[in-house]
Amino acid sequence: MRSFDWSVNCWSVFIVIGLLFFSSQLEGQSPENEVVLKNPFVEAHDDFPGEDKNLRKWDAPVVADLDQDGHLDLLLNDHGFGMRVCWNNNGKFAKPYDIIMGDLHGISVGDFDDDGLLEVIASRGGGSGSNARNSKMYRVGKNRSFTALPDFYVPLELMRGRTVKFWDFDKDGDLDLLNFAFPSKEKKGKSENYIYENDGNGQLILSSNLPFTKSDGQKTLITDLNGDHIPDLVLYGHGRVRAFHGNGDLTFNEVTDKVFPDEIERVTGIVELDYDNDGDFDLYFTRGKGFEKGETFYDPDTKIWAFHTSRGDFNFDNLVMGDIMNIENLQSQWPNKDVYLGETGYDYEFPGETHSGRDIRLVNSDALGFPDELPKKGTYIGYVGNRAWRIAGNIWSPSTGIVRNVEDYPKYDHPEGLEDILLENRNGKFKEVTSNAGLLMKDHTTGAAVADFDNNGFLDLLVLRRGDLIHANEAIIFLNTGEGKFERLIQHSVSTNELGAIGMTPEVLDYNKDGKMDIVFGHERGKWHLFRNTVSESETGNFLKVEVGNSPKNRTSPLGAIVVIEINGKKQFRRVGSTGSVYGLSYDTNIHFGLGNHQGEVQVSITWTNGERHEKKITHINSTIPMGASSQK
Repeated sequence: MRSFDWSVNCWSVFIVIGLLFFSSQLEGQSPENEVVLKNPFVEAHDDFPGEDKNLRKWDAPVVADLDQDGHLDLLLNDHGFGMRVCWNNNGKFAKPYDIIMGDLHGISVGDFDDDGLLEVIASRGGGSGSNARNSKMYRVGKNRSFTALPDFYVPLELMRGRTVKFWDFDKDGDLDLLNFAFPSKEKKGKSENYIYENDGNGQLILSSNLPFTKSDGQKTLITDLNGDHIPDLVLYGHGRVRAFHGNGDLTFNEVTDKVFPDEIERVTGIVELDYDNDGDFDLYFTRGKGFEKGETFYDPDTKIWAFHTSRGDFNFDNLVMGDIMNIENLQSQWPNKDVYLGETGYDYEFPGETHSGRDIRLVNSDALGFPDELPKKGTYIGYVGNRAWRIAGNIWSPSTGIVRNVEDYPKYDHPEGLEDILLENRNGKFKEVTSNAGLLMKDHTTGAAVADFDNNGFLDLLVLRRGDLIHANEAIIFLNTGEGKFERLIQHSVSTNELGAIGMTPEVLDYNKDGKMDIVFGHERGKWHLFRNTVSESETGNFLKVEVGNSPKNRTSPLGAIVVIEINGKKQFRRVGSTGSVYGLSYDTNIHFGLGNHQGEVQVSITWTNGERHEKKITHINSTIPMGASSQK
C-alpha cells in the first residue's frame, strides 16, 4: 500500500540515505526497517486553537462524543489547573472551556446510570495527603451543559485520587468503577485501590479492593489476558508489573508469574493490540526513567542549557552568558514557585500568572550578587561576576527551566535508555517478540497509542519519548507490515518544539471523519497538539468505521465490546475503550478498521460484555456503520 516519492535530486537521495544510516546506528534499527511516506501528518493549528501556554499535564486527553452530535470532543487535564472541554464543531475544535478548576488526575467517561447521557468522573488530588477528597462526577447534556452530580448515598472514598475507569467488570451490562488512590501514610499500608459495583439504581457501591500498591503503582490497563471474556487488569508504575485475572464478580487474583515470562519494571505505559490479527490481544510496554535530581542538559551548538531538580537543595553554578540571562519555561509549583534575585534575595514580581511556564529576562544590574544563606523555599538567581550567573535554592516538587546563550557547561552522564517490550499472547501466556517484530530500540519512552494509520488492515504503534528538555521532541511511529513485523516511519512531522516539555501519553481519533486516524497529545510542561493524518490516497487503503451503540436487548454499554470484521476468511479484532491512557479512559465508540485494497463485502460482529451478539454484512465501505441500539431509551 505504500509508495515512495522519488522526485528529489541525486544529492537529496545521498543525504537521505546517509541520515537513514546514521539514525539506524543511534536507535538499533537497520535501514531496511525504515519507511518513508509523503507528508503523512501535519499539525492542525487551524482545527485546534489551543492556548499558547506551557502547562503541566496529566495523562492522555480523553476522547468522547460528549454532546452526542456525531463528532468526537476532547477533555483536557492541565494538572493542578483544571479540566477543560474542547467541543468539536464539524471537524474544528473550539477553544478550551473550563469545567472544574484545581488539582485533577484520572478522567473517565461513560453512561453509568443508563439515562442516555454521558457522565464524566474526575479523580481529584489530595494535596499530598493534606486534603483528601473524593472523585467528582458530572452529567453532560446534549446542549453541552455540565451538571455536577451529588455524592452517592455512601460517598466515594476520600483519597489522593489517581485512577478512575468505568468498565463492566461483572458482565451484567452496566458500568462499574475502578477508583484507585496514591497510598496515604495515614492508611498504614491498607489498600486504597477500590472497586465499586453499579447497583443498577444509580448508585456505585464499594465491592472489593485490589492489593496495596506503592508510590505511583496505580497505573492500570484493562484487558483480557486469557481470552475468557472476563476483564483482567495489569497494574504498573512502581516496581514490577503485576497481572490480575478477573473472576467476573469484581474480584481479582494475581497471576503475574503465570502469564509474564520475566519481571518487567520501569514501565511508563501499556497498550493492547492484536498486532498479528490472530484473535487475541498482545501487549506493548513503553519503558524509561524519569529525570534525576540535579540532571542538566547542554547543547554546545545551540548554547541551550536546561535543568531538572526536586525535593531539596540544588545549586547550578558558573553559568557563563554575559550581562543578560534569558530563562524560558521556568516551571516550579506552588508553594515553592517564588523567584528571588541578587545578594539580598528580593522577590521577583512576575507580570502575569505563574502557574504556567514563565519566560524571564534578567539584566545583571538587577540581580547582582548572591545571598550567603537561602532561608526561603524557591529559586534564587544572581549574577556572580565574570559574565557568570548562579541558580540555586530549595524546592519540593519537580522544577525545570531553559537558559539560552550559555557559553559552556560540564557534560552530564545521563542514564542510558531502556528497551520497550512487545509481548505476544500465546493462549494466555506471553512471549517476548520485540526484536523479531523489528521494534528493538533504546530510549526513555512515556506512552503509546494504537491505530491503523495507513489503513492496510494491521495496527500500527505511536510511541512518545520523554525527551531531553533542550531539543524538539519527535514521536516514534512504527507501521505494521502485516507480516509480523514493523517498519519505523521517518520524516512523519509528529514533533513538538516547545523546550522544557516532557513527553507523556498520546490518544488517537478521527476528529474530522475522513477515515484516517489522527493524533492528539499534550506534553508535561508543554502545550496540547493535534496532528491530522494526511497520508495520500495512493499510500493508504480503504476503511470501515463501526459506530457501536448499546446492545439491542439489554442496553449494555459499548465499553468493552469486542468488534470483529472478516474479509475473505481473515479477521481483525478491536475492543471499545481500549486505550493507552494511564489513569483514565476515553469513550470513543467509533471503531476504525483499515481494509487495504478490499472493496467488497465485510462481515461485522459485535459481542457486548454481557454476551449479547449482533452480526451484519456491510457492502458500503469508506463509511461509518451504526450497530446496536441508540443511547436514548
